[in-house]
Amino acid sequence: MSLSLTLDFQYTTSIEKLWAAITDSKTLAKWVMENDFEPVVGHRFQFRTKPTEYWDGLIEGEVLIVDPPNRLSYSWASGGEKHTVTWTLQDLGEGKVNLHLDQTGFSNVHGVEGARHGWSQWCGELAKVLEQ
Repeated sequence: MSLSLTLDFQYTTSIEKLWAAITDSKTLAKWVMENDFEPVVGHRFQFRTKPTEYWDGLIEGEVLIVDPPNRLSYSWASGGEKHTVTWTLQDLGEGKVNLHLDQTGFSNVHGVEGARHGWSQWCGELAKVLEQ
């Protein structure tokens, strides 16, 4: 059985600025992790952070969908599991944008809850980046 995570975040910004924040490697490094991401279908990349005793600090990915400024999807492989992360951006008008996250492929609820915590923290950091 495969489990999924769905989250929504609203930001006061333009859809173009939010798109850049989720697709530009240097900006991603400010709110997620160091990386070699490029928004090109088929590009293989890594998110990298300090290893711990439980995890090597690497997330392997491949870009699956690039539809600027509306949708971005990539694989997310770590700890023996492979997920799919999909971001959908929706301009709500009046300078507000909704960022919708779907992450699929979890094998257990602990993984879902861990991802919920991680993305909630990272997307809080994203809000700070967008304010700059």
